[in-house]
Amino acid sequence: MSLKQQKIDITDRVVGKLKNEHIELYLENEKIGEISLPEGFSFKLEHHFETDQQKIYQNVSVTDQAQERYTDCDEGGWC
Repeated sequence: MSLKQQKIDITDRVVGKLKNEHIELYLENEKIGEISLPEGFSFKLEHHFETDQQKIYQNVSVTDQAQERYTDCDEGGWC
């Protein structure tokens, strides 16, 4: 039996993590490389995402737990 080399496309499984001036690339928990970002780089994100100090945030709407009074109410307002 002999071994032969074969290329496997892992593109969809690679995750990038933003670190200082580069993006670290991971396959599952294994670091496989990095991409250096030029000085003065910027991001173009969809409208409900933003960056701040090397972090990426998603703006979402959540319920206010402090005013939660009733549960299991139907559409007519009966609880």
